Amino acid sequence: MGTFEEDLLLDAEDDRQTVEYIKNYLPQDLKDRFTEDELYYFIDVIGEYYVDLLDKHSGDEDIDIDVEDVAKFVAKQAKKDKMGDFDPEDLRWVVDGELEYGEQN
Repeated sequence: MGTFEEDLLLDAEDDRQTVEYIKNYLPQDLKDRFTEDELYYFIDVIGEYYVDLLDKHSGDEDIDIDVEDVAKFVAKQAKKDKMGDFDPEDLRWVVDGELEYGEQN
């Protein structure tokens, strides 16, 4: 088992790879719409959504993830955190990219 510092470095590297994957996953018209910092923020908020979802459905074997709900949650949280006003339809691509990256790794 690694040290706490090693775990943090692994998490940071996974986040970096996730952001790179999402940047490549986005359609051309969205590639310039999100900054790298916003993508890092989005994956953190998506992670919060998943934790809440797991807490609500603890013990369930299969949990369905509604991409539209996640995108709406991210848009709402971004507005609340004063990160910006984002269209949930655009954020669906970010959520899809994050999910696809997670499935591959």
